[in-house]
Amino acid sequence: MDATVTVRSTSEVGADTIAIEFDSPDGFEAEPGQFVRLTGTVDGESYARFYTLSSPDMTESFEVTIGIDEAEGGPFSAHLASLSAGDSLEMAGPFGSDYYEGESRVVVLAGGPGIGPAVGIGERALTEGKQVAIVYADREPAHEARLAELEATGATVYVVSSAIEDAVAATLSGEPGEQVFVYGFGSFVDEAEAAIDAAGGDPTEAKVENFG
Repeated sequence: MDATVTVRSTSEVGADTIAIEFDSPDGFEAEPGQFVRLTGTVDGESYARFYTLSSPDMTESFEVTIGIDEAEGGPFSAHLASLSAGDSLEMAGPFGSDYYEGESRVVVLAGGPGIGPAVGIGERALTEGKQVAIVYADREPAHEARLAELEATGATVYVVSSAIEDAVAATLSGEPGEQVFVYGFGSFVDEAEAAIDAAGGDPTEAKVENFG
């Protein structure tokens, strides 16, 4: 769907990282792990970027987590960081087929901005009584409070600054119904798929969103 969405709140969730919560437009249906396109105008020029949903549900509102980096995100990155409650953007979506679908055990491998869908999927799965494990690689972790809450309520959480192979090996169970998700930039996706293979899993069975 295409809609104008209004900012409900913004918050800092890590170094140069913010979460923006929007009011969900009427009829908006999405699942954690899917993504939306946000469009806005900065100095007379239109920008559009894709962001993966980081909220466990989208019933009344939805959230995206955004790394603020003008070198990669351009002026639109700084524009998003300046938004406050009541501001609006154009949204399209949801998009993506690699999202949570009620699997009995979820293992989310997240690199950098992949933390957004990781916490959204983790929170949703736990509320539904499912098993959750997260392996998150970042030298400056974001959403640490939500990760701590996930761990306190039953999730297995590994936060590493570099190699993920040992954490993946400790996390994959091979149990029936286990679904692996991979979210991150291309180099992380390659590392994650190699780690899955090394741990005896099948990387072709993972749900993967490559951020490029």
